[in-house]
Amino acid sequence: MALTGVIIVIVTFYAIVKQYETRMVLMASGLLMAAIGGAIMPAVDAFSKGLIDPSLTPIICLTMGFSFVLDYTGCSANLVSLITSWLRRMTLILIPATVILVWFLNIALLSAAGLAAAVGTILIPTLIRSGVKPAMAASAVLLGTWGSSVSPGNPFIVQVGVLANTDIMLLIMPLFPKLLICVVTTSVLLTAVAYFRKENSAGSTADGEALQEEKKINYLHACIPMIPIVLLIVSSPILGWLPPISIATAMLLGTAVCLLVTRPDPKEFAARYFKGAGAGFSDIVCLIAAAAVFIQGMNGIGLTDALIAGMRDSTSIAKLSAVFGPFILAAISGSGNAAVLAFNGTVTPHAASFGLNIGDMGAAVQAAGMLGRCMSPVAGVTIICAKLGGVSPMDLAKRTAIPCVLAAILMIVLVLL
Repeated sequence: MALTGVIIVIVTFYAIVKQYETRMVLMASGLLMAAIGGAIMPAVDAFSKGLIDPSLTPIICLTMGFSFVLDYTGCSANLVSLITSWLRRMTLILIPATVILVWFLNIALLSAAGLAAAVGTILIPTLIRSGVKPAMAASAVLLGTWGSSVSPGNPFIVQVGVLANTDIMLLIMPLFPKLLICVVTTSVLLTAVAYFRKENSAGSTADGEALQEEKKINYLHACIPMIPIVLLIVSSPILGWLPPISIATAMLLGTAVCLLVTRPDPKEFAARYFKGAGAGFSDIVCLIAAAAVFIQGMNGIGLTDALIAGMRDSTSIAKLSAVFGPFILAAISGSGNAAVLAFNGTVTPHAASFGLNIGDMGAAVQAAGMLGRCMSPVAGVTIICAKLGGVSPMDLAKRTAIPCVLAAILMIVLVLL
């Protein structure tokens, strides 16, 4: 049965690569494996529990509601404009500065595709006018879109906190400097790729064209997206400057401040907020629930036990699998989410069997999935960046591949060794 499970899993990820609806694919394959293993009811129960998980569902819905009102009120746009105004002054280090700044922006603005669309319309033309070739300019933006790996609003890092039974800030704070080293490394490597391909900035605008005039920035509005993150940091057990604040509370406080400071139409504000909460449920919670069916199907058909047994024999294999498993799946399928959910649902809970910490392994899995997506030619964020640069998505994947692979190797050394 385990061999049958392997075939079904391969077909599952092939279907995701071919852009079939991810939730439908995961549920269908999970139910099929569960039926073969005689465990249909546990799979159905897993779906129901996934929809109403009290540790994840409220956080995801509140975070997405906050994200939607940030877009509606222009707070996201102001933050993007503020960051890019600094970047335009860094003409000599445009490529690495772009990668790092987009990475930091992704901590506050979680949607990789949404961030690429917002920041790419400004940064990619700016880099091109500064002498960077279009494909390299788009690659620099794409390579920064995995900063959400250290965001307290990221539902997948929240999931790791639940698995490890620990405060997520205790996971993020030690993880942050390690992943920062990885993103700096990718920025340097992409710059080296640009140098050897002769696609780097000349340090001056092309044809003497002046850089785009900066828009007027509302600095107060630009700070609002950072409120939940700041609250969670200062109230974390590491600092303890405030009494503990839950992620849900931090998101609600951020939403309240956004409403009071920007003073939008309350009716439209509420409509956007609940639309975002609904999108969080349908897009993320339902995906997690569908992945739970897939995971339960793997359990029912015996594939999980076979996988764990194989990895238990070698800690080195477990460490490589924790990073390169979700990394490769995300690169192939274009979906970091599906890969992360599959690994954190089946492998990460057994981390102790491999001599690893659940928190470290889970954090590495979700970060690797996000990083792998940055070299996928079929990922939505890649397609958006390519369109803004007027190039092929494959042109971007060719340029980000080496930085991403080497960063994944570095991640194993820094996070798991």
